[in-house]
Amino acid sequence: MSALFSTWSSRALTLKNRICLSPMCQYSCTDGLVNDWHLVHLGSRAAGGAALVMTEATAVLPEGRISPADCGLWNDEQAAALSPIVRFISERGAVPAIQLGHAGRKASVSPPWRGGIPVPAAAGGWQPLAPSPIPFSPSAVTPTELTGNQLEQIAEAFVAAAGRALRAGFRVVEVHMAHGYLLHEFLSPLTNQRTDNFGGSLNNRLRFPLEVAQRVRATWPEDLPVFVRISATDWIEGGWDLAQSLELCRQLRRLGIDLIDCSSGGLTPDAVIPAAPGFQTPFAATVRREVDIATGAVGLITAAEQAEQIIATGVADLVLLGRELLRNPHWPLDAARILKAEHLWPVQYERARI
Repeated sequence: MSALFSTWSSRALTLKNRICLSPMCQYSCTDGLVNDWHLVHLGSRAAGGAALVMTEATAVLPEGRISPADCGLWNDEQAAALSPIVRFISERGAVPAIQLGHAGRKASVSPPWRGGIPVPAAAGGWQPLAPSPIPFSPSAVTPTELTGNQLEQIAEAFVAAAGRALRAGFRVVEVHMAHGYLLHEFLSPLTNQRTDNFGGSLNNRLRFPLEVAQRVRATWPEDLPVFVRISATDWIEGGWDLAQSLELCRQLRRLGIDLIDCSSGGLTPDAVIPAAPGFQTPFAATVRREVDIATGAVGLITAAEQAEQIIATGVADLVLLGRELLRNPHWPLDAARILKAEHLWPVQYERARI
């Protein structure tokens, strides 16, 4: 029996296998509203056999978008636009999930295929916000340091977005604390140089991300899981690292967080990242072992046998595929064939199964 195609349960939720669509920005929204592109993109991964289909990073406030073309959930119209997509994912037997985030100092840039450069106000951009006024790169805009009142507004925006996500039908919510975006910026001493209760010591740097996680967990139903994505290391000397990540995860576990989605990097443009197949899986294994919490492995997982080994050897509980599922939305169906696993195909595709 394939471990990759075994079920996995968290609280009252059960996934039909261990394969998840990792959140991947599409840069295709208008005013934060999803459209037919997102229905086809997310829906085809559900039809392709993924057990959990997660939206791209979804901003809790307009200024929390990475780009003007990002998905948002700061109003009810955006929730209504997501509902048909959620319904289709569920009808295909997959679990709809949403990642909620705030881009912090990495906000207001153009999509990658347009250079990822700062977008000026005249072109629909805005002033980025961050824990400290430190720009992402020499060419980036210097962000404005957040006040205490603004932090409260952001925390409440996460809560409001989680409520809208629940009403739209999502069954898993993930809090984005990775890749150099706002909550990660609070965690790392490289980007958090505050002198108040939200900066300095590790406990102070943890304070705001933990506050957001606690409020989202309190908002989300007791019988449904909450995930958190982290960057386990900045890959920079003196930055956020695995030891600090373990302490964060211990505290997240105490708050009732159910799974840590283990990624890395993204805080600075000059980090030297040793990217290779499965290069981040040791982070998932270490967090799972040291914190006794479920983990998801992500990053250059491409082969069925590779994913099978990750689950079978207890490295992680779930595998999250990003670029590989962009290349092949039916990767789970192909993996089931390779691993000789029993897996239900959509009846519309049955004629192609053999």
